[in-house]
This record gives sequence, structure tokens and C-alpha cells, in this order.
Amino acid sequence: MEIVIRAPKNEVEWEQYYDLRYRILRQPWNQPRGSERNEGDATGVHFALFENDKIAAIARLDLNSENIGQVRFMAVESTIQRKGFGKQVMLAIESYCKAQNSSGIILHAREIAIPFYESLNYQLVKKSHLLFNEIQHFLMNKKI
Repeated sequence: MEIVIRAPKNEVEWEQYYDLRYRILRQPWNQPRGSERNEGDATGVHFALFENDKIAAIARLDLNSENIGQVRFMAVESTIQRKGFGKQVMLAIESYCKAQNSSGIILHAREIAIPFYESLNYQLVKKSHLLFNEIQHFLMNKKI
């Protein structure tokens, strides 16, 4: 099994990337196709974990300032969650941030994902926004 983490390189990979983002983060809440994309996609740093050339996990990093990165749109294929792919993506993001001399990372985690981020030493800061009037998010951070 070959695992590679990198940005998508061609149209087919980008379609797989956005399709995974849509199916995991938008479709279960009956959101329209296209809602998985936003203006930050043009400037964000994209991470895709490829398992044998197939995208298994994704995330986007926004560099909000010179010192802080923000993880957005973290998703793992539903049939292979809890196999460490999300952790690998997060560690790749942290390595990237360290190389950029970032002092920390923030993210807004869904309530169900808090234990995952805590296992990576992210700290719960406070309750943040409610997505689609039902998915509570929480601001978390980590100094790196």
C-alpha cells in the first residue's frame, strides 16, 4: 500500500478531491453541490492523502496571518475512517506550518471530531458556530 500526501495535480484528482469534500461534509445535510467550494480554495494549501492513487482524506490550510494556519474542510472517506489517514493529513499540515515558521494552528471542529483533535494535542478553546442550524463547531488550537 502506497500512501502519498500532496495537492491534487490534474482535473481528475481535483474532481475527486471536491467530490470527497462534498460527500462527507455537505451531502449528508442536503446541501447543494458547489457548497463544498469557496473563494479560499484559490489561495489555500490543499492536502490530499492518496492511497494507491485514490484520494482517501483531504484538508485545506489557510494561512490567516504570517504566524497562524487554519485547517478547513477536513474529511476522510467514510468507509475507511479510524485508520489513521486523518492523523497523517494533520501531521503533514503541522509539518508544513512548521516549515513556514507558523506559531500555531486553529480549526473549528465538529463536536463529534473533538476527541480526534484532542488526541493530536489540540486544545478546546470555546464553542463557535452552528453549521446548517445543527452541527455545533468548537474553536480549537495548537501551538507548534
